[in-house]
Amino acid sequence: MRTKRQAVRQNPWSHDVIPLYAADSAIDAHLLKGLLEQQGIDVRIIGEFLQGAVGELPATGLVQVLVPEEDYDDALATLEAFEANRAGGSRWF
Repeated sequence: MRTKRQAVRQNPWSHDVIPLYAADSAIDAHLLKGLLEQQGIDVRIIGEFLQGAVGELPATGLVQVLVPEEDYDDALATLEAFEANRAGGSRWF
């Protein structure tokens, strides 16, 4: 039987996580999550199901991307590249 201490060690979210990004939608949050996971950074998304609660109203800022505090600087660099590509203005069609 596992002790509580062993369970905490095996839990990847037992360390401190901090907000990295308040997304406009769950789609944006998951796109960023995929990029961060490719960099080996653990990611947690919270609030994605709150969008359904507000119906057709904009749900900006409800969906947040959280990362471990020790990975924040690397995650921030990935976020900056993500936002630069979104605002690049190049046409995709």
